[in-house]
Amino acid sequence: MQKHEAKNLCQQHKYRYVLIQLNDGTVHDGIIESVDDDYVYLAIPVEGRAGGESETRAFGWGYPYYGYPYYGYFPYGGYPYYPRRRFYRGIFPLVALTALSLLPYY
Repeated sequence: MQKHEAKNLCQQHKYRYVLIQLNDGTVHDGIIESVDDDYVYLAIPVEGRAGGESETRAFGWGYPYYGYPYYGYFPYGGYPYYPRRRFYRGIFPLVALTALSLLPYY
């Protein structure tokens, strides 16, 4: 697949859940966020990532919160809110793209 064909195909399926295959044989699934002249950007689900993310990366700044908690409590009362990352960004070159398939999103 040529670069301009891959770019047009990715732009047609922007914001859809796809499976892409690269010329080295690797396969990635995710939602196409954007496409530029050289790269396609995928939002890849964390649950589908091999090995997963570390706890500090998945929950933002992680533990300890500004040093060790004083007697098991965090400063200023209560526990901090840990936002979960559900997606991470994958950046792939368009010249390496060999196949793109639509996947059902459940």
